[in-house]
Amino acid sequence: MQVPQNFADAIVDPLAYAEVERVDEALRWLRKEAPLTRIEPRGYEPFWTVTRHADILEVERQNDLFHNADRSVTIISKEAERNIKQITGGSPHLNRNLTRMDNPDHFAHRRIAQGVLLPQKLRERVPRIREIAREFVNKMADLGGSCDFARDIAFLYPLRVLMEIMGLPQSEEPLMLRLTQQAFSSTDPDLNRSGKQVSEAERIADLHRLRGDLSEYFTSVVNDRRKCPRDDLASVLANAKIGGQHLQDYELVSYYGLVATAGHDTTANTTAGGAWALAENPEQFAKLKGDPALIPGHVEESVRWETAVKHFMRTATADTELSGQKISKGDWLMLCYLSGNRDEAAFVDPYRYDISRTPNKHVAFGYGAHICLGQHLGRLEMQIFWEELLPRLESLELAGTPTRTKANFVSGPKSVPIRYKMH
Repeated sequence: MQVPQNFADAIVDPLAYAEVERVDEALRWLRKEAPLTRIEPRGYEPFWTVTRHADILEVERQNDLFHNADRSVTIISKEAERNIKQITGGSPHLNRNLTRMDNPDHFAHRRIAQGVLLPQKLRERVPRIREIAREFVNKMADLGGSCDFARDIAFLYPLRVLMEIMGLPQSEEPLMLRLTQQAFSSTDPDLNRSGKQVSEAERIADLHRLRGDLSEYFTSVVNDRRKCPRDDLASVLANAKIGGQHLQDYELVSYYGLVATAGHDTTANTTAGGAWALAENPEQFAKLKGDPALIPGHVEESVRWETAVKHFMRTATADTELSGQKISKGDWLMLCYLSGNRDEAAFVDPYRYDISRTPNKHVAFGYGAHICLGQHLGRLEMQIFWEELLPRLESLELAGTPTRTKANFVSGPKSVPIRYKMH
């Protein structure tokens, strides 16, 4: 079936994700009329949109058949792809991290940080994470009944936790916040490096310069941790070896960059989205206040609802068939996680925020070999934050119109003005 061009264009348009209704409309149409189909937005190479929950899982299960490293793992225009290859000498990737690797490299690199981020290891950090959560709950109280929850709380709380786990000083949080936001918001004039709308060539050049900033910062961290290792994630990465050798500088900086960005922005977006949803759904807020045992359900629903990572791309390594469609070797597929988490076949009333939703088998963390390495940390941070906030929060409502980031890969609330009463 022919996909309307405005729907094809919306799938890749950063502005459409800021407005979200445009993307939802396009994805809803695709799920119903053409759930697995090739589209060609203007300025982009054609690719398959994988919009159904079941099909996303099927692709994720087969990580040898659908690769990460062969082409870009995020949707990029033809112009952006040309610019990246000019910079890298032919590679489609400005960075080489876990999201841009396949086995055996992926498995070997994933093992490096996995131990630090397993639930049993994270339990040791619960008391300190709870202290940090209380700091930000107290900050909300000190703000006198109104704040921008995204900017004042949600962007900063997971950043503080991340800096602690990595072993980096609080004084460098503003720098890290700026770098992480620039990484995922290069298409948003409010958050990108240039502070204005930029061309694709300028955007890729900005991202390349950003990588230089990350390299400069983390090279000094690596040198310090190799001389004086500590009990932190920065030391684990700096001293990790594969085949008896330290990671190459390019891969090591990429690893630090992945931890810094993905470890902050996804949780920040989800926490902000959860507060926004409660403010818009007073019956859900009252339900949660009345039964704190529902906090894990609220966390899972906020993860589904916000779906901070909107997509990942995969490349077919051989001719195959998926849901009756013939996929050719080299074809590019977009796993539309936002669509999978709104799939009517997988969720009852998917456009309703429901903290009691069960089961809630969302795909917001991915699935299979590439499932999010930091999923346990993200859940733990949000669980503890709401455990600390809810007993003191008497009321919650929006105090203005929230806005979203103009970005089609990792995006979420940019501003969430709220009014509240606390004790």
